[in-house]
Amino acid sequence: MSLPSPQPDETDAALVAAFLRANPHWLAENPELYRVLTPPRRVHGEHLADHMAAMVHAERAHSAAMAERADTVLAAGRAAAGLAARVQEAVLALLRSPDPVDCVSHEMPGILGVDSVHLCIEGQRAGTRRLPRGTVSQLLVGRQVLFRDVATNERLLHAEAAGLAGHDALALVPGEGPPALLALLARDARALDPAQGAGALAFLGRAVAAALGR
Repeated sequence: MSLPSPQPDETDAALVAAFLRANPHWLAENPELYRVLTPPRRVHGEHLADHMAAMVHAERAHSAAMAERADTVLAAGRAAAGLAARVQEAVLALLRSPDPVDCVSHEMPGILGVDSVHLCIEGQRAGTRRLPRGTVSQLLVGRQVLFRDVATNERLLHAEAAGLAGHDALALVPGEGPPALLALLARDARALDPAQGAGALAFLGRAVAAALGR
């Protein structure tokens, strides 16, 4: 149960009134307070009507900010759902393909909406990018997925696609063999937006590991 707001006594009211008279521009300089004030009636004159208009403006600005925030959250949710759907299609492609390495390099870029995907391994395997020992742990530092706005090791990870863009994502490919990761590259940062969440790409890395172990 909410408690009633304390009522100011006459001394408090007098102090507030004196402060506002001495600082006539104070409310205008602190417009956020208009949202907690009771609006004046227009019949009291133009000055109070101006205050009422300021309150309405403050409330509208607050409502617009909340609507923009809600739109941002919804857009991020739709993007995450889109990425999850694309990863599902990529996993289905893996299941159909007799050669998972070829599927990663040639089918996944189009399915995931990125410019390139490479399977990178600290070992020897046809069709993959060979990494020096320790590269996977150095890049991921214990993470399953890493999004980067400024890619490093471009040529090592992305081969001939290295000059396309600076936005990439690295997803661990777990398993008992040599350390491995998926390196995804995109010109459009929205295709590899961290706000979309790393869960889908982490799942994709596990699916590739399972396909390699078939």
